[in-house]
Amino acid sequence: MTLAPIALFVYNRPEHTRRTLTFLRQNLLADESRLFIFSDAARGQSDQAKVDEVREIIRSAEGFKSVQVIERPSNMGLAGSIIDGVTMLTGKYGKVIVFEDDLISSAYTLKYFNDALRRYENEERIMHIGAYMYPLGNAQLPQTFFYRAASSWGWATWDRAWKHFEPDIDKIISQFDAQKRSRFSIDWTMNFWKQVREFKRGKNNSWAIRWYASVFLNNGLTLNPSRSLINNIGHDGTGIHSGTNTIYDVKVSDKPVTDFPDVIEEHPEAYSAIKHFLKHRKGSLVDRLIRFMKEKLS
Repeated sequence: MTLAPIALFVYNRPEHTRRTLTFLRQNLLADESRLFIFSDAARGQSDQAKVDEVREIIRSAEGFKSVQVIERPSNMGLAGSIIDGVTMLTGKYGKVIVFEDDLISSAYTLKYFNDALRRYENEERIMHIGAYMYPLGNAQLPQTFFYRAASSWGWATWDRAWKHFEPDIDKIISQFDAQKRSRFSIDWTMNFWKQVREFKRGKNNSWAIRWYASVFLNNGLTLNPSRSLINNIGHDGTGIHSGTNTIYDVKVSDKPVTDFPDVIEEHPEAYSAIKHFLKHRKGSLVDRLIRFMKEKLS
């Protein structure tokens, strides 16, 4: 089996980067996998010391079949760096596994990705493999299922799917009507359409919302685990698009994924469970007030 290359995108968070690499190195198949680390250059002098510290860490990364560090000579921004890196690796290897510098992985995350990439390699409608899943409580779901939205917290794809990535926000917006906007936003329980509009207004520079829109507009599906294989540790105020909160924290599964769906369609019970979580994720008004105060004081 030819394993997918791993792309790790880093910037100015040395401790997050160190933890991400530590858990990634502990993965089954890590020592057989090629790791490409893309280090963006500092936006300004205030970030330079942290960027230099991150680069010291990644230059000594080990535990993989090979490690190649790509140090950007100028600042590309997260979106530019990811789009460039994913395009490069999918073009050369036909597939890629993507990590950012704030992701704690299960020991079985790489195996899950590689098994799924191989299983659905020729299924045109499957465009994205996600490893993170919301804390869905006691929802009785299969080990893995198909869903419409694409999570950016640990994911994989193929060259055949990435070729559908549409970077032009005007082309994306022009293909949406009211019904599609509702479906895209999980019946308005998630702010995905708001993210599209904010990108249009220059309020964010998200590659991820354009990738999800590209999947959605091509009638694509994403594969997901019911028990998350990733936890995002970037919700501590250090992320580009993340504030400080614990809403999306999960306990990473310590079991391998052994079951994958044969029927290529969105799983209705999984959709309902995700929709319920999204609708109620912020809790009551009192819960929101307490969380707001904790975030302000942290």
